[in-house]
Amino acid sequence: MSRPTMEDVAARAGVSRALVSLVMRNSPKVSPQRREAVLKAAEELGYSPHAMARSLASRTSTVLGVMVSDLRNAFFADVVEGLDAAAQAAGFELILNTGGRSPARERSALRSLLSFRPAGVILLSPVMPAFAIEDAVKQCPVVMVSRTTRAPEIDTVNDDGEAGAALAVDHLVALGHRRIVHLDGGGAAGAAARRRGFRSAMLKHGLPPLIIRSEHTDSAGEKAMQQMLNEYMLAQRPTAVVAGNDFNAVGAISRLEEAGLRVPEDISVVGYDNTSLAALRHLSLTTVDQPRTEMGRLAVEALLERVRDGREEPVRHLLHPSLVVRSTTASPVGEAL
Repeated sequence: MSRPTMEDVAARAGVSRALVSLVMRNSPKVSPQRREAVLKAAEELGYSPHAMARSLASRTSTVLGVMVSDLRNAFFADVVEGLDAAAQAAGFELILNTGGRSPARERSALRSLLSFRPAGVILLSPVMPAFAIEDAVKQCPVVMVSRTTRAPEIDTVNDDGEAGAALAVDHLVALGHRRIVHLDGGGAAGAAARRRGFRSAMLKHGLPPLIIRSEHTDSAGEKAMQQMLNEYMLAQRPTAVVAGNDFNAVGAISRLEEAGLRVPEDISVVGYDNTSLAALRHLSLTTVDQPRTEMGRLAVEALLERVRDGREEPVRHLLHPSLVVRSTTASPVGEAL
């Protein structure tokens, strides 16, 4: 059977389509008797108005657009969970799409979201050029999660990546590690802050900041570990790895184990994000925790402050990360604390 329409509701209630529209928009112009008749007919038919149709009819959107950078990364699922809970509590619905970590695809995805005339758009770790994001602000408010900006029209929600990377370094140094390498996230959102934090923390401890160019993917983690194995002789090989994120760490561990190295006995590994992947018992990854659902909630709140309250000054949420110690880190064999 086809989905019931507003015309079907009108016919069942014996009223005009226009009156049904008024009831669905909660207009005060409808008498209680007719409102009751329309709502009863809608319930009998199983009719519920489409969010976009309501938005277009009322000229007030109840839709928030969300662009996810990478659907494979569990970090974004946790953030979206926070977004969805906050949006539903405020009477909004989400439309999601992805840019696949490609600047060109992200711009196309953003245009697609804007075509729905959303009340606002939330971008999760976008890699597209800043000017494309700033152009979108001309159509609706925009909030970015896990990326910074100086544009006053755009609100941001980030964790303190510098502090998070420093937590990982401090933990490894306390275990006795001195040769620690960071798998750089390249141009990914948040990578620069983690790189700065790693470098500063290593220098604070009087240690050389070893960095290998990588990306926030498992395949990039595998390649980075192969590069490390190729470039460093056994006596000089790093004893610990600070990966760009959990996904990157999984790839790194996979390649290390393929090479016959044990984690953490031969080499320790720290991830970043504390996704559900990190907590799996067979992996049990030591990682830096970002308050992911909280980041989603704050992003929706910031957006609605623009939409409902007309706030114009920028909001810059910077959340503090924490370290979750599991089974992939230990003191290096043969090195004194």
